[in-house]
Amino acid sequence: MLSTHILASGISCIVALVVVSRLTRRRVYPLPLPPGPPPLPFFDSGKTYGWWQTNGLIAKLSDLISSLIIGKIIHSDIFGIDLIIINSETIARELLDRRSGNYSTRPVIRTNELIGGSFNTAFLPYGETLRQYRKIFHQVLRAEVSISYRELYSRHANELVINLLGGTSDLLQHHTEAYAASLIMAVTYGYHAHGHEDPFLSRARELFDIGQRIVSPEKATMFTAFPFLEKLPFWCFGGAFALMGRCRELVQQLLNEPFNEVKAQMANGIASHSLVADFLSQAHDEADEDTMKAVALTGYMVGMDTVSRYSSSPDSYFDVQQSAAALQTFLLAMVLCPDVQARARTEIDQVVKHDKMPCLDDRASMPYLDAILRESTPCTGVPHASPNDDVYDGYFIPKGAMVMVNQWALSRDEDVFTDASRFDPSRHLTVDGKLKDPFVNHFAFGHGRCICPGRWFAENSLWTATAAILAVLRIDHAKDSNGNKIEVKPEFTTGLAIHPEPFQCSFEIVNGARERHLRAMTNSN
Repeated sequence: MLSTHILASGISCIVALVVVSRLTRRRVYPLPLPPGPPPLPFFDSGKTYGWWQTNGLIAKLSDLISSLIIGKIIHSDIFGIDLIIINSETIARELLDRRSGNYSTRPVIRTNELIGGSFNTAFLPYGETLRQYRKIFHQVLRAEVSISYRELYSRHANELVINLLGGTSDLLQHHTEAYAASLIMAVTYGYHAHGHEDPFLSRARELFDIGQRIVSPEKATMFTAFPFLEKLPFWCFGGAFALMGRCRELVQQLLNEPFNEVKAQMANGIASHSLVADFLSQAHDEADEDTMKAVALTGYMVGMDTVSRYSSSPDSYFDVQQSAAALQTFLLAMVLCPDVQARARTEIDQVVKHDKMPCLDDRASMPYLDAILRESTPCTGVPHASPNDDVYDGYFIPKGAMVMVNQWALSRDEDVFTDASRFDPSRHLTVDGKLKDPFVNHFAFGHGRCICPGRWFAENSLWTATAAILAVLRIDHAKDSNGNKIEVKPEFTTGLAIHPEPFQCSFEIVNGARERHLRAMTNSN
């Protein structure tokens, strides 16, 4: 025990010396950097605010600078790493869209690589490998193909409604995860998940949970700034790092097992149509197979879990493009905003017959439901990197800077959103009730060459699920044993995936004809 403390103290001293050395040998820039605090020899643990966009440092810096300086772009120095925080959609569009050639790559996140996550497209630097991955994604996730999955969306959404009606609030997260996971698994592997206890889903959830503890902002920054740390035994850094071996084991299982299952099904002539089955029907070498395994697993992992712009606290934020947490946040918002829920249900009842379920063909006639989705939008959270020096509005952006879009600031910009902290779908509608901008164009899906390739699939699956839920169910506060309403406080988790903390709610059938129709369709499948 004493030797461990001595080693930890030694590591701390070395890190401190390197930090001081870096802070005293700074590059001289030809123009001023964006405003910000002096160089910081620390990184906030993020326990209050979560992943890159919500880690305590970024949120606190944004609040501090906003209160002192009129500006929408911030610079900070952490361990000698330049961090640029963008608080304006206009600036984000200018730099990440119009100058995408200089902002479409990713910084190296060593902790992701150490847990075996190098397969993940979301963290790949811009180059031939990423272009190849995105080309494969495009085959099954582009707009015209995504809309063709309407029956698949509806079938899984109907199952979700039945599961919500027959389950409890405790299983809310599991049911929404199973919905999102089942859809992407059906498209990529032709695989039908067997509820939230499905072994593939369970392993993926374990990997996600461990990865969330390891690929945290402070750990990623430490290993980027001080590469020598990865030469040390992982037990030096606490219990989470001891799980790296388990992470790598899970990654290999998830890469190989579903892929090999499709292979076996094809050999027996029983494989369903899927991205992997289409790939295997053609001749490929082993390197191509490794690429397809990575693409398929990335699509699945990214599709498991997403959050929204809605919360009542700056402690919540948004992350990579995923779907389950967006549904959880939608349900939370419906509990807290019964007037919004009632208006959306009225819109559905005006468009869809009393005994029919809504489908994507009805979507154009339901702008308010789309507005709810825009208010509950999944947001990207992976940092960009600037491989070359750049200048914006007289500010110098140095080569090698890590560039973050502060989605919190963009979604709470009072210049754009009146009363921005309130959940108000009407803000996305024109005076005559039409949607101002298509959901798929929302800034939360990313920017430039790194924009989410699955955004059409995500919005179609989210719309179908929310429409099915509202068409059949009323979401309300749960009651205690005395019949009193159980209050719900909107609180969110932190880490790689941000979703509402567990909350209690109740589901009541508001349209028996639709519920019977839904069960009949489900039983016939």
